[in-house]
Formats: sequence, C-alpha cells, structure tokens
Amino acid sequence: MALTLFAHPFSAYCQKALVALYENATPFTFRAVNLGDEADAAALRALWRFRRFPVLVDGERVVPEASLIIEHLDRRHPGVVRFIPEDADAAMEVRLFDRVVDNDLMTPVQKMVFDAIRPEGVRDAYGVQHARRMLHTTYDWLEERLAGRNWAAGADFTLADCGAAPALLYADWAEPIPQRCTRLRGYRARLLARPSYARALDEARPYRHLFPLGDPGRD
Repeated sequence: MALTLFAHPFSAYCQKALVALYENATPFTFRAVNLGDEADAAALRALWRFRRFPVLVDGERVVPEASLIIEHLDRRHPGVVRFIPEDADAAMEVRLFDRVVDNDLMTPVQKMVFDAIRPEGVRDAYGVQHARRMLHTTYDWLEERLAGRNWAAGADFTLADCGAAPALLYADWAEPIPQRCTRLRGYRARLLARPSYARALDEARPYRHLFPLGDPGRD
C-alpha cells in the first residue's frame, strides 16, 4: 500500500516522522503542506480536523500525530530498525522519554516561538520565563536519564530518538543547553550526525529564516 506523508520540512514533528521513514528506507510520497495556502490547509483539515501535521495516509487509513505514525510504521511497515521494543518494560521507557520530549521540551520551545511572532503589545514575558525554566528542568532530567546510554532508552535507536533529534535541535537554539550537561550535549551531537536525521536537517535548511528566534548559524 502506498504511503503519503503530509508534512512540512521545517516542522519538528514532521522531522520526527521523517527520521523513522528514512531509518528503514521506507518508500513514501512527501506531500508538502503550506498552512498559509488555503487549499493546502483545507486538504490537511479534511484529513485531520485539528489541522496539524504530520499526517500519514496508508491506503484507506489516516494516521495523525508523529508518535502514532512511527508506531504504525513499526507494526505495518517494519524494517531493520524497530522503534518500539518487544519487551514491555523497555517499551515503557521509550514512551516515557518520548512523552517528556514532546510535553516538556517541545511545549516550552513552542511557547517561546509563538510568543516571538506575537505583536509587541500582547507578548507574554512571564510565560516565556516559565518556559525557559521548564527547559532547564527538562535538560537536567535528560542529562540524568542518559547516564550509561548511547541513545535515549539504551543501546538501540527508537521512537524516542526520532523525536529527540529535532526537539533538541530547536530547544538548543531557543535556550542553549548548559555546558554542564555534557551527556545531553553529546547525545544531541550524535542525533544530528545520524544519517536519517542529517537528511531531514539538510532538507529543512532552506526554511531556517522561518525560525523567529533567529538561526544561530550552526548545526
């Protein structure tokens, strides 16, 4: 069954799904979505009422949300890399890491990004300060959790790493990871060098001007 991914190259959540597709060289069609285009926005809304990308179309099945897309690929289109471990406890660790990355890393980054594009008079300085504190709490948690691990949940590359790659890219741009977090900084570097994410990273380069906090000129 042919796969079509509705996405945008610069979106962290879209990159998360792309990493999984690239890891196993899974054949698919990329359907670029520009939410500023009325027809593109309507096409996405017809697939997923909340008009969020990425959305994967697999025959008659429509799968929204990056984590669900990766689990769907793992079940329906498995490859050499398995994103959810067979062992239930190991799978819970993967999902925990994934939830922390989405909820406690990406959420504060998005708060800072959305605040930066607001008109000057309606910005939320208190909310941005809280987001920065949350990022540092998450950095410290990740630093501790990565002890003795090469990847998020251990020795193997999983769903958790697919999401951590773009999340840590943009988080470090928004609020640099402290020098003391040596494990986390090393992990981020390994993620950016992983061929599947390096490809997604390169595909997103033409859109770096869209990052409202400024492209730091690295990575």
